[in-house]
Amino acid sequence: MTNSDLKEKVQKVISDHKTGILSTVENNKPHSRYMTFYNDELTLYTPTKRDTEKIGEIEKNPNVSVLLGYEKKGQTDSYVEISGTTAVNDSAQLKQQYWEESFNQWFNGPDDPNYIFLEIKPETVRIMNLNGEPSQELNL
Repeated sequence: MTNSDLKEKVQKVISDHKTGILSTVENNKPHSRYMTFYNDELTLYTPTKRDTEKIGEIEKNPNVSVLLGYEKKGQTDSYVEISGTTAVNDSAQLKQQYWEESFNQWFNGPDDPNYIFLEIKPETVRIMNLNGEPSQELNL
């Protein structure tokens, strides 16, 4: 499979699955939680509050892991394991672009200064369970 084909398949899994697991590092141990993800090609964005513990964790160590996929049919679902780095992004354009009414339970609208995004830049992406094939790795 070419790198271009692999990237396309990875992007499809990422685009088709909005709920996944974000793992940060806390005291040299993984700290995982479910998050909602949006993407622009392979760059991921996940909304969060500025005053959460995950912000302190990424300030100390920006390395993260994300799992997306594997939620419809079980063991045969394709999914991706993403390793990368993250940073805070509080772009007004991004906040407007991904605003959902359901966010009203946490934020006072898209202009709320506590409403920010984590921007995740992948370094390595592994796609698993792709039509019975062995895992494939995309290095960026």
